[in-house]
Amino acid sequence: MKIYTLKAKQNLPISLQEAWDFLSNPSNLKTITPDYMGFKILSGAEKKMYAGQIIQYIVTPVAGIKTKWVTEITHSVDKEYFVDEQRFGPYSLWHHKHFIKEIPGGVEMEDIIDYKVPFGILGQLVHPFMVKPKLKEIFDYREKKLIELFGTYNS
Repeated sequence: MKIYTLKAKQNLPISLQEAWDFLSNPSNLKTITPDYMGFKILSGAEKKMYAGQIIQYIVTPVAGIKTKWVTEITHSVDKEYFVDEQRFGPYSLWHHKHFIKEIPGGVEMEDIIDYKVPFGILGQLVHPFMVKPKLKEIFDYREKKLIELFGTYNS
């Protein structure tokens, strides 16, 4: 059983409050997800993020195949971090930690995702050329979109 980790860090020239307000609103996830993913929230995004919140989505990650994804916000500490875990969806394990902290002139956002692909050894074989690059592409898009929305951080 192989568990992979993806890490991403980004600095933005906004206040801690502004970052938290944006990140803790589940509806904003669509804004920072590539259009080709066909991302649509089905339920659970009516309220600001809280521990125990269940959010249901439809995504189209590969070959036009629509997939239902259900996540639970398992932890949330105001203006510090939150954790979403997949309850049902394309991964065997998905544990995504989102951290934000104030830095001079803005905020640092850090994502740490621990995940396991399905289908045993077959999943592990396709991971390096299908799953990992797709996740990197999504986070690269997210980084560019956040710069578009909030500007470039200059230390």
